[in-house]
Amino acid sequence: AGTMSPFEHGEVFVLNDGGETDLDLGNYERFLDISLTRDHNITTGKIYDRVIRKERRGDYLGKTVQCIPHITTEIQDWIERVAQIPVDGTENPPDVCLVEVGGVVGDIESMVFLEAIRQYTRKVGRDNLCHVHVSLVPVLGVVGEQKTKPTQHGVKELRGVGLFPDV
Repeated sequence: AGTMSPFEHGEVFVLNDGGETDLDLGNYERFLDISLTRDHNITTGKIYDRVIRKERRGDYLGKTVQCIPHITTEIQDWIERVAQIPVDGTENPPDVCLVEVGGVVGDIESMVFLEAIRQYTRKVGRDNLCHVHVSLVPVLGVVGEQKTKPTQHGVKELRGVGLFPDV
């Protein structure tokens, strides 16, 4: 029996190394013909666990552990580390690293991840990455009109935290 509840996460996908993830990673594997590992699934729990372990080891030299910079730095370090893991059966690192930040812009749960991405953008430069904002644009059945207001608000919220979608 796995540890992920399908009632909370939807269908659970099991990776080749036994890592349990939501179905998104399974879709990425199938559509991109790659093989991902449990490390490719970055979760808040994994990040906090690593930071707590570092704090217990004394890596922070007794400083107060904070979301900024400790959690955001750990997220960035995790992204850089897994971006080097081969996924296509060769020993070469991938040419591109896709990072999906799930959730809703403005939800407190995703804010530390958005801040980490904002910091990472400044660190590596905007020319070295592309921000893609994916949003549902519902169509009202009666009139057939696309409702873009929710997407517009999502982009506005992203801009408010310093992220500017390229697409």
